[in-house]
Amino acid sequence: MAERGHFPFFDCAYQGFATGDVDRDAYAIRLFVDRGFELLVAESFAKNMGLYGERTGCLHAVCKSSEVIPQVSSQLNRLSRATISTASAYGAKLAATVLQDPRLYEEWLLSMQDMSRRIKTMRDALRDKLVALATPGSWDHVSQQIGMFSFTGLSKQQVDTLRNQYHLYMTDDGRISVAGLNSHNIDYVAQSIDAVVRSSV
Repeated sequence: MAERGHFPFFDCAYQGFATGDVDRDAYAIRLFVDRGFELLVAESFAKNMGLYGERTGCLHAVCKSSEVIPQVSSQLNRLSRATISTASAYGAKLAATVLQDPRLYEEWLLSMQDMSRRIKTMRDALRDKLVALATPGSWDHVSQQIGMFSFTGLSKQQVDTLRNQYHLYMTDDGRISVAGLNSHNIDYVAQSIDAVVRSSV
């Protein structure tokens, strides 16, 4: 990045959900800052605070000199006014309350650890069940990925069959919501994927 003069722009949509640790999930951003990069970070609280409908987040601008902050702020304000006029305040107030209250902040961190563990458990369970069923192909990638979603490797045709015959819904590229898996539906999901994969081999 430095050699080519690229400007880093980070999309931080899962901080705390990826590994269960907000500091660990911020490692790459902090590494770039420590290396002296100017950069932007788009941070969302939609997933890690459950504020989906509020579109709550912030844009961090890291500058080498404090002297340019007024110009950067002015440009960002102009862009914001031109695209969204005024951002909604409710979600931002909720996020600010959690981030500024030590007790709520600690509770939030613990909640993310719980959710991250649950998602990892569901990833491993899906992989294990597909392996136990001897579903054709390798399924290690399901448990090696992180976050709320997983690319299954299923084709659009297989996804269509899962949607139409088994009422399992995912994006056309096979991206599934791991957060939607639980102990009550994991067997059905694995068996359905197994049946569709076998029928198309």
